[in-house]
Amino acid sequence: MRVLIIGAYPNSIVGFRGQLIKKFVDSGHQVLVMTAAAEQGVIDEVQSLGAEFKSYDVQRNGINPFADIKTFWQLVKAIRKFKPDKILAYTIKPVIWGGLAVKLVSKADFYALITGLGYAFTRGSFLRNVVNTAVQFLYRFALLSAKGVIFQNEDNRSVFIEKKIVPQFKTYRVYGSGVNLTEYAQVALPKHETTFLLIARLLGDKGIREYIAAARRVKEQYPKIIFQLLGPEDSSPDRIPFSEIKAAEQAGIIQYLGETDNVLPYLQKCHIYTLPSYHEGLPRTVLEAMAVGRPILTTNACGCRDTVIDNENGFLVPVKDEVALANKMVWFIENSSAWSSMAHAGRKYAMQFFDVEQVNNELFAIMKIK
Repeated sequence: MRVLIIGAYPNSIVGFRGQLIKKFVDSGHQVLVMTAAAEQGVIDEVQSLGAEFKSYDVQRNGINPFADIKTFWQLVKAIRKFKPDKILAYTIKPVIWGGLAVKLVSKADFYALITGLGYAFTRGSFLRNVVNTAVQFLYRFALLSAKGVIFQNEDNRSVFIEKKIVPQFKTYRVYGSGVNLTEYAQVALPKHETTFLLIARLLGDKGIREYIAAARRVKEQYPKIIFQLLGPEDSSPDRIPFSEIKAAEQAGIIQYLGETDNVLPYLQKCHIYTLPSYHEGLPRTVLEAMAVGRPILTTNACGCRDTVIDNENGFLVPVKDEVALANKMVWFIENSSAWSSMAHAGRKYAMQFFDVEQVNNELFAIMKIK
């Protein structure tokens, strides 16, 4: 059987889908992975899993119709040439343009993995509202012939059903992309100064501004506490100017750690993992932090709320509420004796629901692959 996996961001393909790619290959299937242009190291990693790699032009955050038409035709050509039996596409543009390309040139079974709603489903400015309407229309058309639409949380699934983007009988739910519980083994909490960590692309809707504002409040009372931020700049309309991040760092509020392909050492060195996001599919970094054994501080938002049992493995705070966020940060600082039990509860929760082997088995069952 020929399996085509279509993504957008090349640097996450092995980290997020590597175990799934390997499972396809180990099951005897020929696999082609497509993302935007990748560095040779990423291509080598994909090939080391036994899959082929092919790049295509895709602007993850752009709204240029000519660029999107180019994306569509490149997918048409690739699908026509590879002749896949099964296609799995994830994130907005691969799902939309991949779904439309399949309708035009292939009878392959098409499956869409919705990893979050993101900027395009959030109403606000005139431009954002136009994008919102257009994306919903394109999703609806692209998913007409999909065999299955797979969600990472119930909130996102409800939105698609209520807006009549996809009928309920086509929908499935899995617990994120899963986490390798062997690689992300639980380790003891470090002995150094209390450290909060946020890993995210530099976007407003990741709650980075609230994180910085809360850190500023906490430092007025506890000036030695460390607040770290790890993640790359982004081209989205929702991006945070890098000058804003540098200003917070120069003011001594945060430590900006740049970007990395391996978050594990940073998770191991923190005490509390923090993600004040406005919405997620199912946040991978939170799952990894839980597996490593770190208490979680996140928001009561779509996707985020699925990772925390309040007061057991962490806390949920309201979205965009820097005061509530700061108050819970202070609680963690003043109640370090509770960290260990929360760490063990998080690891147990990860083992119960978020094991990558379990998630991949569910995807195989949905896609009817043996």
